[in-house]
Amino acid sequence: MMEWAWLIPIFSFAAAPIIVVFGRFLPTKGALLSILAIGAGFAVFWFVLDSWMGAGPTTTGCFSSEDTHMLTCDYERSWFNAGLVGAAGSVSLHWGILIDPLTIAMLGLVTFVALMVQVYSLAYMHGDSRFGWYFAVHSLFAAAMLTLVLADNFLLLYVAWELVGICSYLLIGFWHERPQAREAAKKAFIVTRIGDVGLLVGILLIWRDVGSFSMLDAFEAVRTGAMSEGVATTSAILLFLGAMGKSAQVPFHVWLPDAMEGPTPVSALIHAATMVVAGVYLVARTFPIFEAYDADPLMVVSIVGLVTALMAATIALVATDLKRILAYSTISHLGLMMLSLGAFGYTAAIFHMMAHGFSKALLFLGAGSVLHSTEFQETGEMGGLRKVMPLTAIVFSIGSLSLGGIPILAGFWSKDEILIAVNDHRNVSFIILTLVTALLSALYMGRAMFLVFFGQLKAQNEHVHDAPLAMAAPMALLAVLALGFGLISFNWPGDFGGIGTFVFFGHSEAFHFEVWLGVVSIVLAVAAFIATYRIYAEKSLSVDSLRSRNSQLLKIWENKYYFDEAYQWTIDRVILVFSRFIAFFDRAIVNDILVNGPADITRKFGIALKVHVTGHVYSYTLAMAIGSVGLGIFVWLRVV
Repeated sequence: MMEWAWLIPIFSFAAAPIIVVFGRFLPTKGALLSILAIGAGFAVFWFVLDSWMGAGPTTTGCFSSEDTHMLTCDYERSWFNAGLVGAAGSVSLHWGILIDPLTIAMLGLVTFVALMVQVYSLAYMHGDSRFGWYFAVHSLFAAAMLTLVLADNFLLLYVAWELVGICSYLLIGFWHERPQAREAAKKAFIVTRIGDVGLLVGILLIWRDVGSFSMLDAFEAVRTGAMSEGVATTSAILLFLGAMGKSAQVPFHVWLPDAMEGPTPVSALIHAATMVVAGVYLVARTFPIFEAYDADPLMVVSIVGLVTALMAATIALVATDLKRILAYSTISHLGLMMLSLGAFGYTAAIFHMMAHGFSKALLFLGAGSVLHSTEFQETGEMGGLRKVMPLTAIVFSIGSLSLGGIPILAGFWSKDEILIAVNDHRNVSFIILTLVTALLSALYMGRAMFLVFFGQLKAQNEHVHDAPLAMAAPMALLAVLALGFGLISFNWPGDFGGIGTFVFFGHSEAFHFEVWLGVVSIVLAVAAFIATYRIYAEKSLSVDSLRSRNSQLLKIWENKYYFDEAYQWTIDRVILVFSRFIAFFDRAIVNDILVNGPADITRKFGIALKVHVTGHVYSYTLAMAIGSVGLGIFVWLRVV
């Protein structure tokens, strides 16, 4: 059944054009078709999972990987051949699917979250004039991400990677009649393209050195030493550049908060299971290249991840827009995943990616429920909503507590594994700053939860109602996973030995718990939620004096470290100035002198020559006489 895994994205790929062409004639304008397509993909996923669990090294297409020591299955098909196979100068391109635990984990995350978001969107987007178009792009988005996950070669991965970017542009700018949405879509597209250039160059560098786009060939070349250390290091950094763009790592993080201009269900999908996790997936998928030789690229990944996690957490702490709080929370947690990968915490990063995916999808859908009912995004306009939206309050609180690191929720276990990885493989400054980031995570999640759902209910929100069934059901299912997903950490009776024996790199790991790290993280998380409750719900504590003493620091945070201003200054003072110079050089030098200059000289010379062409015989006779006399004088002077 594994060789049929390509059906998982195909259903959604097929649904998208059908909805575009025939959507007006279909029930619900094609929305149900989109849901059925991703639902079919989710069903096939379970068959693939069952087949993979029963497979072994002797199964067709399967083998035990030399790098990961995990069962890996590759099903490859020839796509394009030019020249004789194997001959010099011949080109052979293949496409195929790669099935391993990382693929399985990602397929489950993407299909389930996409299914929940689409069901939720039935009610949330009801009445929108472009209802069918929304679901068409949604289907294409999910299909592109699933293709990216399944790809067994860099070329197919890159095609899917760019398709994900195009779909994100269409969904972020879905309400394109709003100037902010148009600008946000363009910003996301352009910023991520910067990283994509690095990814493309890295892929071409690997192809030039290995002679193949196959990931397995590249990993084998690294393992055997056929790929030099310089090429491995350079290509890893270039691949990470692409990951930085998609996963919104500093300094390419500026597009993600603005992406909140899209519909809230889109934000849930982008932040939880598709675009932003693509970068983390790319680093995890190409981990053999990153950890080769001295693993220098992993230190870069660690530093960038830590800086991103810490900076985004501080901004989330002072943000007032509910969706932007969640956006900066996503950036911070993506930074933690990158930090974990950079600290050799492969399992911890994937574990946290899944736990964060379920929790963050839940939070965005909860935020969407609030925005759908109140029509407010500023937390200052909310408060006490638990009284009129009890279900939304419960599920949002579960998501907040999970990402804040409260036991026994999913986020606690995955965050603990990240802390252990950082403590084991990086110096003390890394673990201290990671603990600070964990504290800030609990603070901003507690702040968002208590500002929105606790305190005094405002009169303007007394009419607010809770989410309808189509919105409530997906939130309830995601809440269950946010509550209990962490239980997959452990060794349970039977064949399952915990996530560390399913998704791992190098060797399987049983779940382990560092007592002092666990105690410290629990104390920090509980203290943070108690503090935020007293500040924002009870209002028994005041932070005014703290704010006044740190006004300059808060100003920096509120202005998001002035990254947007720095980009704008660079564009205005550097890029545009240089562009004007290039435009002048192109016009004045290239066009006027190098291209048009010879043509202009020839034209003017022709004008001068045509003066003697009069059409009168006597003019030509006179010219011949003058010429003959002149020639005679010239010859006489030479003889004399």
